[in-house]
Amino acid sequence: MPTYDYEILDDKGEPTGERFEWIQSMKSKPLEKHPETGEPCRRAISAPSIAGTWSPLKEKSQLSNKNLERLGFTKYEKRGDGVMERTAGKEGPRILKDE
Repeated sequence: MPTYDYEILDDKGEPTGERFEWIQSMKSKPLEKHPETGEPCRRAISAPSIAGTWSPLKEKSQLSNKNLERLGFTKYEKRGDGVMERTAGKEGPRILKDE
């Protein structure tokens, strides 16, 4: 089943900038209210995610921790305020702290 993008609407029927994704059958009618909050919404137009040579899905695998480490890169991810942990690579400290 496809995933559809929806945008929340204000009292005037204008988009608020908030979006959510919803998985539903192609045969289903578009949602008119958010399924959890009841806020008015409409289906949003967005680019499809198609795996190919230059797609975001392909980029994700190229930037995987395993691939970065294989290519000799080091990657740090934020773990809290002022704390970064090494998630790929062997060089550099395991944890970086802002002191």
